[in-house]
Amino acid sequence: MRLLLVWLINAAALFALPYLMSSIRVDSFITALIAALVLGLVNTFIRPLLVLLTLPATLLTLGLFIFVINGLLFWFVGTSVEGFHVGGFWSAVGGAILYSILSWALSVILLGDNAG
Repeated sequence: MRLLLVWLINAAALFALPYLMSSIRVDSFITALIAALVLGLVNTFIRPLLVLLTLPATLLTLGLFIFVINGLLFWFVGTSVEGFHVGGFWSAVGGAILYSILSWALSVILLGDNAG
């Protein structure tokens, strides 16, 4: 049940993102649900591998390269999911940061714990 709630919270955060950034577009809530699911799968399976492979660059930049990885994955999902559009690389980096903040805040508010 909790997994379903977190998925809905992430979809709501993704659906709210175009109101904060004009370079990101989500056509419908169904699209947001699909994109949130794909983002979750990408972050679960692909992101750890990329973080491991780019560990030297991440260490050299004191962890700031993680933002590049998150932006690239967000941009990748934006090009993969029909109806979810990300304007470019920097839009993807900003969108990934805002998406993380929004989903964290909604999780804390709605789930009532430190859902991190």
